[in-house]
Amino acid sequence: MGGGVTDEQRPLRTRVFYASGSVSGNVLSRAFTLWLIFFYVPPSDRDDLPTRIPAIGLPDLNLGGFAFPDELAPRVVLGLVLTIVRIVESVDDPVVGYLTDRTNSRWGRRIPWILLGTPWWALLFAALFIPPDGGASLTNLIYLVVIVEVFWLSSNLSGAPLEALLPHIAKTHQHRVTVAALQLLFGVFGAFIGLSISSLLVDVLGFGSMAAIMAAIALATRYTALFGCWSYAKSDDTPSTPGFKRSVRETFANKQFVAFLPSFIFFRIAEIMLTALFPFYVSAALSTSEVFGRNGSDDAGLFTFALTVIVIAGVLVGIAIFTPLARRRGNAYAFRTAMLWSMGGLFLLFFAGFMPGISRVAQAAVVIFAIGMPLAGILMLPNILIADIVDHDAQRTSTRREGMFYGSQNLLEKSASAFAPLLLAIVLLAGDSASDPLGVRLVGPVAAVLVFIGFLSFRGYTLGEAEPEPSGEAETTAPPAD
Repeated sequence: MGGGVTDEQRPLRTRVFYASGSVSGNVLSRAFTLWLIFFYVPPSDRDDLPTRIPAIGLPDLNLGGFAFPDELAPRVVLGLVLTIVRIVESVDDPVVGYLTDRTNSRWGRRIPWILLGTPWWALLFAALFIPPDGGASLTNLIYLVVIVEVFWLSSNLSGAPLEALLPHIAKTHQHRVTVAALQLLFGVFGAFIGLSISSLLVDVLGFGSMAAIMAAIALATRYTALFGCWSYAKSDDTPSTPGFKRSVRETFANKQFVAFLPSFIFFRIAEIMLTALFPFYVSAALSTSEVFGRNGSDDAGLFTFALTVIVIAGVLVGIAIFTPLARRRGNAYAFRTAMLWSMGGLFLLFFAGFMPGISRVAQAAVVIFAIGMPLAGILMLPNILIADIVDHDAQRTSTRREGMFYGSQNLLEKSASAFAPLLLAIVLLAGDSASDPLGVRLVGPVAAVLVFIGFLSFRGYTLGEAEPEPSGEAETTAPPAD
């Protein structure tokens, strides 16, 4: 029997290797969010980049004097497609979580899924940026639907089992805060690669080479994390016993889980919109700005790189703020503080780069840095909160369903955040260029409202910081032999 190997028996290197798994996920997810919309439907004033998604004609409708548009713009088409595909794919999250919870193998419950899913995940990311046609075509649209659908499925097969290992790797509040802080540090490094390095690679090598390099990095770092914690991951080998329907019912009967979910979901929508905004923000707000002889129009990738470095710097400072805050005041208090702080920064984004008499670059740098600091708390704490909820549920039900909780969270998060590209596309209809930037300016306030909705929901989260008792696990003195 595997089981509850205590945290004291886990060497530091095991926790570090496990936390390093966040590098790979951030490399691909950040590069995907930053570049996919821009690659397929670039800004209207970027004549050097082709639009790869066609407009879709609509029937001639006139209801009560309101005339519908003759066609859906390419970016709206792309937003709708990504929304629908994301919702369809999200259904597999609780299924994958349930299957990993019940897996019984000599490698434990999680390892086989990570081993098999990771290569496909990396390969399909690279395929996203090599569409069959160079211009706008229905073929490109169909290709994108298929590749994105399978890419997200393989991402789930590789990433969800790794997430579900957290309560097994760290069982106490202090250890979970430490692991989460390490995950965020590694995640910042991954985000630096996925956002900043990818921006430089796009300028120097183009989109296809950028995607191939990002995929190779993600594959290598995901396997490194897995092999580094293999023995302890292997010891997570006690299958969950309840059937699928009962597991789903009991998961959503947990009031703490239900209170937490909207806060995470609405923040994710805001975060995706903010990340995808950066290239458009450079074109609209900084196209005429010059720094060291470079300007935002000719060096858009370099300016996007600079913005991502600034937000990452803010996150690094935020780690030093929110890690001790979570230890002293608890995870829930730190999470609420981070949400309130981020709302203020997002509202200021409406003005950043557009106030006269002050350098536009300086305005953007200050506000984006201010947004980055609370992002540290919002990015770091959800996995700890879910781990605490898992332990709370295990005390009530006498069974551990890490995969089901993380999978259910991903189901609802993906279903809701699938609307982020569509919402961004709709907001940008108000203006996405230097001559008409209103849509770009509105993205920040819209994101702030979303975070506020999540904040209101999280008021119902009441779990304290008492150390949870191990549930349903037999204590062992060492990891099983390989």
